[in-house]
Formats: sequence, structure tokens, C-alpha cells
Amino acid sequence: MKNLIPSYVRVPLIFAVVFAGMEFFIDSGDKPAFIKYPMVSLFLGVFLFLLVAIEIVISAVDKVTYQLLTEEQKKQLEEAQSISFTESKFYKSLTRSKSIEQEADVMLDHDYDGIKELDNVLPPWWVYLFYGCVIFAVVYLVRFHVIGDYTQKEEYEMEMMKAEKEHEEYLKTAPDLVNVDNVELLTDDASIEEGKKVFEANNCFSCHGQNLQGGIGPNLVDKFWINGGGVKNIFKLVSEGSTTNPVMAPWKEVIKPSDIQKLASYIISLEGSNPKEAKEAEGEIWGEKTIEVIPTEQVEIVTD
Repeated sequence: MKNLIPSYVRVPLIFAVVFAGMEFFIDSGDKPAFIKYPMVSLFLGVFLFLLVAIEIVISAVDKVTYQLLTEEQKKQLEEAQSISFTESKFYKSLTRSKSIEQEADVMLDHDYDGIKELDNVLPPWWVYLFYGCVIFAVVYLVRFHVIGDYTQKEEYEMEMMKAEKEHEEYLKTAPDLVNVDNVELLTDDASIEEGKKVFEANNCFSCHGQNLQGGIGPNLVDKFWINGGGVKNIFKLVSEGSTTNPVMAPWKEVIKPSDIQKLASYIISLEGSNPKEAKEAEGEIWGEKTIEVIPTEQVEIVTD
């Protein structure tokens, strides 16, 4: 039997389609489904084995069947297989083209320097596509210009609202996307303990003391703050560094945002602990307030 697509192309193609379908429909998080779920790998392996086995069986059946044919039947089969795809009935049904021998039937009277014109019909697929476009245009016209469904602007606004909600939900489950705008104070024991580990792992005690009593750096357990207290200000200071003290460098490239949040929460949890040899207060008493951040696009540049 003649196959338009050889087996060495057909098998990988079918396997790739099934593989892509399983990866699309199986929710495996940040890992491929065949890695996260061993049963998926097992299924794909068995499926590939069956594909190869089916191809081998079909090939064997074709060879056995061919040997059972008479010489006349073999000759007829070879003639049928020798017909190219462009000469097949299926291809001609798509194009409705005429063969060279039939050109006289569609020849027009136009003749210019021996150049003649054929009156070939449009391919059926093109005609049906055109009809489909006309139907779509009519439905679109009635829906959006007669009935008055939503406009493109309204559709854009709806999609933006939907995207914002999805982004907010995503942020709730993505702690490493914590920033100065959405950071919140953590009070559970596990987060505080993690914050303490971050404090110790990054040698923060070399400047601020083992108990945050201060040293080279300021005291972190009183109510006085140089750059503002509260989780947002501490998060920003650790991330961006201090503009008044170059020793306090930015740590955002070293400590991930979720760990900076835990570190800030740990520092706040020790407020009022009054450790021994605490450094004298520096800065101003902090009350819960926020830093006004002016967006870049709203800053006016005045020139003389």
C-alpha cells in the first residue's frame, strides 16, 4: 500500500502530538508532566512502543498481501501507486484544475501575440473560505453595529480587569515576587525563625550586633529610626541600601525578596527587647506612616 506520509515521519509526528496534548492538559506546575508524574512517562513509553509495533505489523501485512496478488494485480497496484499526489482525484477535487489535454474546453477567444487565456474556475477551498468570511462579516456587523454589543475599548478594559485580578491572585501564591508595595509584616513563628537565619547567614550581626543592639550600625530594637521604621521601610532599606550611609549596601541581588520580608519581620519582632549594651538611639521616633513615592512619569523637570 502507498502511504503519503512515510512511517519514519508519521510515528514521531503522532507521538509529538500526544506528548504535547498531555503536557497541555495535565497540570504539573513548574515541572514537565512526564518528570513530575512517572505514570505519564510509562504511558508515553508504552504508547511509543505500540506505535512502532503497529507500523511493523502493517508493513508485514502489506508485504504478505502483495505476495498473494497475481501478476496482473501487482501491475495494477504499481500503476496506481505511480500516480503522483498532484494527479490524484483528491488533489483535483481541491483545485478543480483541468489537465493539459482538457485545456481546449476552457480556452477563451482572447489571443495576443499567440498568448491565450484559460477560464479556470476558482479552487473550491478558496471559494468556501470566501463564503465563510462573508458569513463572519454579517454576524460581526449585526452583533457589534446593529445590536450594539461591547466595543473594543470595553473589551480591552474587561480584559485588563481580568488580568489584574489574576495577577493579584498569582502574587498571593508567589512570595518571591514580594516588593515594597505589597510586602506585609509576618508574625508566625516559622517566618520569624527564618528571618533570624537570614540575619545570621548574611552576617548582619557584624554591624548591628548579635541581638540587634547596634555596633557599627544603629540600634534596631528601639523606636528610633534613621530611614524610617515599619516593614515597608526596612524592606526598602535592605533591598536598595541607604542613601546616607554607603556602608549599608543594597542586598536585593544577594537576598531574595521573600527572605528580605522575613528578615524585616524578624527585626520588628525584637522591638523593645532592650538587649545589654544597646547603642544609643539615632534618628527619630517612628510612627506607622508610609513613604510617599512619586512615580517617574509624574516628576516634572524644570529647566531655565
